[in-house]
Amino acid sequence: MRTTKKADYALHVKGRSGEEKAGKHLKKLGYRIIEKNFRTRFGEIDIIAEDGEYLVFVEVKTRTSSRFANPEDYVDERKQRKILKSAQIYLLQYSLNERKCRFDVVSVSDTDKGAKVEVFKDAFCAEEC
Repeated sequence: MRTTKKADYALHVKGRSGEEKAGKHLKKLGYRIIEKNFRTRFGEIDIIAEDGEYLVFVEVKTRTSSRFANPEDYVDERKQRKILKSAQIYLLQYSLNERKCRFDVVSVSDTDKGAKVEVFKDAFCAEEC
């Protein structure tokens, strides 16, 4: 499916807005945000944070409608593999191989009634962490 530059930009803005809402929500829950939008050749990790003893790699999914599926349902196996590979690079780059880590998904449902933010801790796991 081909989109226009205008549509791509609108999606980008919506995604960044969702990431901001997710970050604020995570801070309220006690997470300490370390980095946002960590990029590798495999993709991007939206948020990297600490939650207690865990280093948490967070994927944020924002939707304006859950008519087809909930935002968290869009983190499929392919996306999980990309996040896992990017997390491995982060751990190596910062010599954090010994840290306990976890993979959370934050779902932001942005509707005309307001935003609903949900955190799914340990949404998927990795043998490496």
